[in-house]
Amino acid sequence: MVIGILGAGQLARMLALAGKPLGLKFIFLDPTPNACAADVGKHLVGAYTDPALLAQLAEESDIITYEFENVPVEIIDSLSAKTPVYPPAKALLVGQDRITEKSFLHDLGIATAPFKAISSLEDLQQAMPGIGYPAILKTRRLGYDGKGQVVLKSESDLNDAWAAVKNAPCVIEGFVAFEREVSIIASRSVSGEIVYYPLSENQHDKGILRLATNTRNDPLQKKAEAYINTLLKALDYVGTLALELFVVGDAIIANEFAPRVHNSGHWTIEGSETSQFENHLRAITDMPLGATESLGYSAMQNFIGGVPATEKLLALPHIHLHLYDKESRKGRKVAHATARTDSSETFTDLIKQLTKLAAESDNS
Repeated sequence: MVIGILGAGQLARMLALAGKPLGLKFIFLDPTPNACAADVGKHLVGAYTDPALLAQLAEESDIITYEFENVPVEIIDSLSAKTPVYPPAKALLVGQDRITEKSFLHDLGIATAPFKAISSLEDLQQAMPGIGYPAILKTRRLGYDGKGQVVLKSESDLNDAWAAVKNAPCVIEGFVAFEREVSIIASRSVSGEIVYYPLSENQHDKGILRLATNTRNDPLQKKAEAYINTLLKALDYVGTLALELFVVGDAIIANEFAPRVHNSGHWTIEGSETSQFENHLRAITDMPLGATESLGYSAMQNFIGGVPATEKLLALPHIHLHLYDKESRKGRKVAHATARTDSSETFTDLIKQLTKLAAESDNS
């Protein structure tokens, strides 16, 4: 069976590496000539909107999926007429616009921060008494890893903030004084089978995920599962989905969802019985889904802009290195390492060493 993937970055690469042992083959469409997934499948080089390449992708694939959520919805609709595409177009339609996404979550009874659509400086000025400070102004579309976001601390920030987003349609969100940032990842198959991963506890800096750690018997696990279960069914979702959440006391507040495999789930490659990548492929091909329980203590450390020396990383016990074959560039995710061990004391010390090495090579 051949799986077509829109995009050939590190997520596509990890999908292919998970699928090879299952006997799956891969074909990617990506405009980057030296895309990092190119050496694990066939690479069609060209624009995502190229009609001839899209036709070829549909013709050569048994099933199509994607590694990023900014794929034009009309492309998914077009491909779906010829070849099954998962996740469904509805997930993209909802997830690509922050107002649509927040409204969808709200209508499902999933708690969010207060929010309001903004299309002008005047809208922003009028919204702030109701939203309050601090707040976050975000572009409605295309923002990720902290891009397209501006923190507002007082009224004096409004003019500069609006100039920073360059008059783009936005959403203003009230700031959540969270105690933890977590995410839950789940996979749902064509037949409707659902599996859930343990909550990941996430640490961000400059809007970029740095460290994601598995949790064990988190008291909010069942509540998070209920949220993502509602979301999966409302979207008639197939594949792996991530829901990012803020924790405030015993409450969880949804931030956003990602209709794809997710950075905070990279630890599942070594740290779970079945990785998020393998379960995504099982889900879209309607194979039985694999067990998701943790194998001890696990964490994923991102390397941003640069990677520590391989010798230093591999000198640490219980470390698994994943190089993405991407050129170093400021702010770019170029690799990650997973720490996995059965000892909590060893794990704590290991994370300290790993984060220290990451900080020394960080170019964000």
